[in-house]
Amino acid sequence: MSVSETGNKTLKYQVDGPEDAPVLVLGPSLGTTWHMWDRQIPELSQHWRVFRYDLPGHGGAPAHPATGVGELADRLLATLDSLGVQRFGYAGCSIGGAIGADLALRHPDRVASLALVAASPRFGSADEFRQRGVIVRTNGLEPMARTAPEAWFTPGFAAAQPAIVEWAVQMVRTTDPGCYIAACEALAAFDMRADLARISVPTLVLVGAGDHVTGPAEARTLVAGIPDARLALVPGASHLAPVEQPGAVTDLLFMHFSTAWQDTLGPIPVPPAAPALSAPFAPVAEIAAAPVGPDVAGAAAQDRYDSGMKVRREVLGDAHVDGAVAASDAFTEDFEELVTRYAWGEVWNREGLDRRTRSCVTLTALVASGHLEGLAAHTRAALRNGLTPDEIKEVLLQSAVYCGIPAAGAAFTIARSVIQEETRPPA
Repeated sequence: MSVSETGNKTLKYQVDGPEDAPVLVLGPSLGTTWHMWDRQIPELSQHWRVFRYDLPGHGGAPAHPATGVGELADRLLATLDSLGVQRFGYAGCSIGGAIGADLALRHPDRVASLALVAASPRFGSADEFRQRGVIVRTNGLEPMARTAPEAWFTPGFAAAQPAIVEWAVQMVRTTDPGCYIAACEALAAFDMRADLARISVPTLVLVGAGDHVTGPAEARTLVAGIPDARLALVPGASHLAPVEQPGAVTDLLFMHFSTAWQDTLGPIPVPPAAPALSAPFAPVAEIAAAPVGPDVAGAAAQDRYDSGMKVRREVLGDAHVDGAVAASDAFTEDFEELVTRYAWGEVWNREGLDRRTRSCVTLTALVASGHLEGLAAHTRAALRNGLTPDEIKEVLLQSAVYCGIPAAGAAFTIARSVIQEETRPPA
């Protein structure tokens, strides 16, 4: 096991197999460690130099949260650069699959062949994962640990393999909460539906027939969108198919990487210690000339609207925004556009305050103005933006002093109801 230092970031990894063999990278799912691939290693390491890694804060890896799937992919690539690995095969499960897809899109020259296991072009809804982050921030990882087995394994397997179920629960419990929340945010923002046709490497899409997290429907969407992709459905497996059906998954990976490898790869040296690493410079993109003429103002307004809609959805949630948009008509649609473009595209999008602080200001302003009809939505937004229930309580207590006891009392009633609903652990 080694840890590669990437500036102040770290990536923990394990290498198995012959030094002169082509490199095969295996990526984990959220809440697991590289040990989810243990039962594939004896066979795969006979033919490949197998490189496994842990997500930040998982399995004892240094807890440096990543802001998105792209940043996780960049950290992995920097670590591979430090080992002299230029091209490699890649198989990843769930968020590990998202990382592989991101690499295939942005660095197709580096990825020789790709396997997406229990993956999706869009992992549920952004609201779902931001809600999960709220629950972890409030209750810790115990709710996620308790519900992991039913999400990861079929009922028969979970009943027959209590030791593996306990191992899975412990993996989640020992994950750093901040890194888990950051990974949830990364999945909330991940959406490659429009980019599938640009994945140009041979791709195996592998899914458990009983996967209710990213199931066969999502797998078929990937296969339909990626030009050179084929589907492998694994019976008797749920989300963690490599753990539940190790033999079948190993055989499918072996067949895919044996037949779909685009070229031979150089060896990967095993470093004697954590190597010093300089992160590679990103290529400098050519800056396009600014548009001129009468369309400039319209283009700028559209940019503000688009960025505003992105921020509005991230803060208030897709369900709230979709409801507001659906309720608008010819009379109110201009107002909806104004709110999106001005409030969210300009003010909420400014860099002077972070979103936590903006939520504090917004809650206080709603109490002071008596516009409590917006307080429920912005209490949910405050939780998504990282405020804890105790911090929201302090904001409302401060508001009571300066805005009045009756207004703050009504606000407490609304906020308490929202917080109880949003932070209730899964059953």
